[in-house]
Amino acid sequence: MWFVDFPSIINKAWEAYGSPRKIKSITDISAKVSTNSVYKVQFSYRKFVIAKLSFFGKYEHFKEDHNIINNLAYSLEPPFQNTLAHSLTKNDEVFTFRYQEDEIDVWVVFYRPVKIREKLPPRLTEKHIIKLAKTIGKFHKSCHHSIDQIPKSSKTLSSDIQDLYEHLDTKEGKYEFGLQIGAIKRHCEIFLKHQEELPYSQLLEIPVFVDWNIGNFSVTKSGQLFSRWDYDWFRIGSRVLDFYFFSRVVSDIGDKTTFSYLITTLQEDRFLLFLKEYHKVFPLTIEEIKFIKEAYRFFILNYVLKDGNRFFHQFYANKLQKEAYEIYLPSLDSKFDENKILKVLNL
Repeated sequence: MWFVDFPSIINKAWEAYGSPRKIKSITDISAKVSTNSVYKVQFSYRKFVIAKLSFFGKYEHFKEDHNIINNLAYSLEPPFQNTLAHSLTKNDEVFTFRYQEDEIDVWVVFYRPVKIREKLPPRLTEKHIIKLAKTIGKFHKSCHHSIDQIPKSSKTLSSDIQDLYEHLDTKEGKYEFGLQIGAIKRHCEIFLKHQEELPYSQLLEIPVFVDWNIGNFSVTKSGQLFSRWDYDWFRIGSRVLDFYFFSRVVSDIGDKTTFSYLITTLQEDRFLLFLKEYHKVFPLTIEEIKFIKEAYRFFILNYVLKDGNRFFHQFYANKLQKEAYEIYLPSLDSKFDENKILKVLNL
């Protein structure tokens, strides 16, 4: 995407919001990994809000997701009642602003700042892993208890994969994926087939954030989940969708600046320890363990391949997509053994 004056769009969004507070400064605080942009919007008297700008996916989904997240933020049970950032609202709904000019289509949402406590170390100890597993089990349980209090989502895993499948037959899709189309279609078909066989409809669905990079959340000194930000991949789906990133957080290699999405972290003893402790708090089922591999397949197909060129900056997109073709998808069957997990959990 060519240069876009994001601060100017934020000013227009704030004007549309209609607040009497005047903006003093706008500072880019983006992580620089994705194409989404995050800004600190400063007012007088040390007051500020966070502006999130996005242009990948669909505006309707952007608006829907943030409405669900805001409802969830107010619905979570203690001690998670302040874990998520609250969005600014107008006329009893989350305020979003859509800026369209020529081929530019950018969307804005404003958050109240969320408090941040302790960050986990790049490489976790076993004590860290046990505490993290227990607090995430409790958080997932709270999300489950809130499901009836939040709006329904129009996105499904099957519809996202079907969108990718259909895109592969378009002129743009053929140009984007070239010689890899056959392999991608095969994995789409495998995923959709397994969706019917498991069956996915019987799996527990909760609000999931998918991307649990170690830089996206903070904990208390005792290890309790305290706050969570960065909602780029939020959706309603199986809680298993969150597990791949937790396997990376607890992995032996730890948090790295240069990253890949290898499936092998799902088989490490450290992740098995995480699942064992999580299972004590919020028990898993055999069907959910069987779905872990398909959740990983969905992650690669949807977030790395379908949305990768629009979400990641080009360097990361090229690297991750090349690895998806050469490593991630080809290694699914040889590098993942669900029986290893079932045995540890006595399922």
